[in-house]
Amino acid sequence: MSLRILLLCHSFNSLSQRLYAELRARGHQLSVELDIADSVTEEAVALARPDLVLAPFLKRRIPASVWQRVPCFVVHPGPPGDQGPSALDWAVRDRERAWGVTVLQADGEFDAGPVWAQAAFDMRPATKGSLYRREVTRAALQATLEAVERFAAGEREAPPAALASPKWRPAMRQSDRAIHWSRDDTATVMARLRCADGQPGVLDALWGQACYLGDAHEASATAIAEFTDRAPGELLAVRDGALLRRTVDGGVWIGQARRADPPGTAPGQGHFKQVAAGLFPSEAAALPQRPAPLMRADGEWAELRYTEHGPEGARVGCLSFDFCNGAMSTERCERLRDALLEVRQRPTRVLLLLGGEGFFSNGIDLNSIEAAAHRPGDSAADESWRNIQAMDDVALAVLETTDRLTVSVMCGNAGAGGVFLALAADQVWAHEGVVLNPHYKNMGNLYGSEYWTYLLPRRLGEAGARELMAGRLPLRAADAQRIGLIDACDDGPREGYETRVIERALALAGSYNHCEQVAAKQARRAADEAHCPLARYREQELARMHRNFYGFDPSYHVARHHFVHKLPHAWTPRHLAVHR
Repeated sequence: MSLRILLLCHSFNSLSQRLYAELRARGHQLSVELDIADSVTEEAVALARPDLVLAPFLKRRIPASVWQRVPCFVVHPGPPGDQGPSALDWAVRDRERAWGVTVLQADGEFDAGPVWAQAAFDMRPATKGSLYRREVTRAALQATLEAVERFAAGEREAPPAALASPKWRPAMRQSDRAIHWSRDDTATVMARLRCADGQPGVLDALWGQACYLGDAHEASATAIAEFTDRAPGELLAVRDGALLRRTVDGGVWIGQARRADPPGTAPGQGHFKQVAAGLFPSEAAALPQRPAPLMRADGEWAELRYTEHGPEGARVGCLSFDFCNGAMSTERCERLRDALLEVRQRPTRVLLLLGGEGFFSNGIDLNSIEAAAHRPGDSAADESWRNIQAMDDVALAVLETTDRLTVSVMCGNAGAGGVFLALAADQVWAHEGVVLNPHYKNMGNLYGSEYWTYLLPRRLGEAGARELMAGRLPLRAADAQRIGLIDACDDGPREGYETRVIERALALAGSYNHCEQVAAKQARRAADEAHCPLARYREQELARMHRNFYGFDPSYHVARHHFVHKLPHAWTPRHLAVHR
């Protein structure tokens, strides 16, 4: 039975998008309403007339006027019995070995209604965001589909279940996350930073100034070796914009920071997350710079990493670019372009572009662009222009790699220019858990670049490209493969995906007709260039982007400012709220 489902969420985040796409694929009719106010939710229910309200990500309780009128399923990121708004934060901080997701029916009690379904998972030593996008989303999908299937089959009461002892845990405070540098070991420091990943960060200090810290990575013994005489808490070095900080038994790299706002700061006027070293440029410049070589065997963290696999004559190169939240600033793009030019000198037959563990890429870095608006003599428009040019340079470096086969491998989600960067490769492979947002318009009606006007029509045709870009909806990897946007969708476990990808790439490198495939690729590129040069696509795209950045319509700058400062939504976009 097909259901009318109203998706009620604080924001249309990765989990909400995955559930939306999966439920639509199963024939249900979906509409979305962002949780703005009780009166807005009540109006949405009256307009949508849903059979079921599904709430995968809320920060407020569903009003009684709604849950008393229509069944409401809440997706809680904790096992049965867990109650409270910081479920995953506590699980990460306390280093729980196993966790779960519960789908329960709203009944006025916070996270305590009848349980319709649940799913458990093992915890990894990872950030809250990484766990949320992978294990929590997978468990939420399993439990939500089970609950919806029961409801669609006519069940109107939750199935009998063993009662779990309720455990209420309040919203986590900064005192619960606080790091005591003089006594906390690296594992403790990492757990506290990981549990605050994304939002709100851990309140601490850098160079005596109150800051929220995030995007942490454990440092190797090699990185710390020359600093063993330094005091815990001391800042030691810089790599890829991250600050190396001493712990009692090692060190951590801190990639992101946000200055604390003074009391009474108005929404939209406060500080926002930036690359940690960029937040304190003069202080960070005085620290030793410790760039990591692309090819290394010490397991040291860095944003870029390159490895090779396979025998001589059929080798596969793997270039990873693990940027926080998939955001590619001008500086990151320049480093990635240089890395591409470097690895193109290696004797490989296949080059894999692996992106990052959490995201392949989400295109230009809106936070670094916002930061430019606050620098004397600079502007957000100028940094936007530099950033999109640098993104185009990366895509061009991939397109001009014509002496071997290139494959973009999506381990995590991708959006906007990040999707089209992936399409610059000869093939695109993705794990089935990946969600793609192959469009730009949601960010203030941006036109987009990265050679998308060349790359998308050659896969979908002109009509298909127009339809996809106008739709502005999330796309499952399986659906992307079905329409021809990507070439392969791996439906195996997420664990081991990279290993399977390398095995497949080795087979491609050693295939009997590899040389013929490369020759065909070169011939097609030459024919395409003769028909319309890449430079012309770039010129035409950038002419439209220039109007977005410098023109009279401020939509992009307004949307970017709202996104970076996380201002609450005033309404639900109409392409999501189809009931309106």
